[in-house]
Amino acid sequence: MNRDELRKLPQTDEVLRSAQMSALLEKMPRELVVQALREEINGIRRDILQGDRLKAPGVPELIRGCEERLRQDPVRTLRRVVNATGVIIHTNLGRAVLSPAAVQKTAELAAGYSNLEYNTAEGARGSRHDHAASLVRFLTGAEDAMLVNNNAAAVLLALAVLSAGRETVLSRGELIEIGGSFRIPDIMECSGAILREVGTTNRTRVSDYEKAVGENTGLLMKVHPSNYRITGFTEEASLEQLSALAREKGLPLVYDMGSGLLTDLRPFGIDEPDIRYAIRQGADLVLCSGDKLLGGAQAGIVAGKRELIEKMKRHPLARAFRVDKLTLAAVEATLYAYTDTDRALREVPVLRMITESGDALRQRAEHLRGILEAGQAGAGGKPALLFAVEPVTDRIGGGAAPETVLPGWAVTVRGGDAAEIEKKLRGYEIPVIARVAEDRVWISVRTLLENEEDIIAGALAQ
Repeated sequence: MNRDELRKLPQTDEVLRSAQMSALLEKMPRELVVQALREEINGIRRDILQGDRLKAPGVPELIRGCEERLRQDPVRTLRRVVNATGVIIHTNLGRAVLSPAAVQKTAELAAGYSNLEYNTAEGARGSRHDHAASLVRFLTGAEDAMLVNNNAAAVLLALAVLSAGRETVLSRGELIEIGGSFRIPDIMECSGAILREVGTTNRTRVSDYEKAVGENTGLLMKVHPSNYRITGFTEEASLEQLSALAREKGLPLVYDMGSGLLTDLRPFGIDEPDIRYAIRQGADLVLCSGDKLLGGAQAGIVAGKRELIEKMKRHPLARAFRVDKLTLAAVEATLYAYTDTDRALREVPVLRMITESGDALRQRAEHLRGILEAGQAGAGGKPALLFAVEPVTDRIGGGAAPETVLPGWAVTVRGGDAAEIEKKLRGYEIPVIARVAEDRVWISVRTLLENEEDIIAGALAQ
């Protein structure tokens, strides 16, 4: 019987000549389609020989299997997903969503030439470090600024320039580890700087820094614990205190604030330092990320004293860490929105998601439930899934404001194995990433973008 079914299995050429396959060949490269089709046929042939399959499929079934394989495109692995987790700056899902202005500016520069390193006024070579720097200066009050490809690069470059072969004085309570097991001491070692730990895990005073300063001290450093908090019997030296000590000793003060912020979010319950505050408190260099609370593309932003930043620009590592035109375009467009705080709160997706009201979120959840229930009703028969609107706890994520809880609303899905439903959502043509808890799937609306409700409905209907 197995041999008979093998003979019935359509040949590759037969399937490729079929009318149904012509539509797929118009959308996808022929070589990828042929490869997927051969893999599908070989897999079915193996199943028949092993007795795992009794009947050979027809051409339509083979094409559906081919389409499913192509959906899991082995060539183009980076793809869009729907973030239904309620975690706004989700590191695994690409962190910050860019604003429409940033997307437009990036597309504009990607589609043509630009003045990346050309001074149009003088008709001569320019510097990519000039772009976005004027906006950072305007927004922060810093003397100068530059961009590198992430905040770890900014820290490494600053230490290599200012403290290679010399001691960097840092509190033990600030020897942080960021994602992927990257630790401040490891970055410091790569830079050539020598770590001089002071104080204790929970208490470090400015006097501890003062006692550690010697002939071989290169700089004083403070690191904001953006992804954790130490509470209880604690004490830390303030930026203002360290700035006064640095001036007295003739040393630079470098502040790694991690998650860059350019607007006051305390009215929304988020107590995080912003770049302007750090500059006013006397930090000589402020280092932060562009794709966390700032809401832009992945980048490291350096703001501070012009003399120090000029040294960083001239260091050989600056070329290794430099950003490309698309990153510059996205960051510049994001920074421009901050010239009007109300505009930034409206247009920068990270800020909009953080500040969205509970009433608005609940209305969105009710709207999504209606769409999902209509989709189930349209499928005919008894609804397979049940939907409810329930309160949920959302998070900022991205190593920012770890203690902040954002009360939100979600649509929950019941009606079967929750883990299996979540798995199928992930397997949809546009994967929907949701959470499973309390025997149901939670779809948080805070992180959903415009028109993604229809994608979720399609995934659940399937």
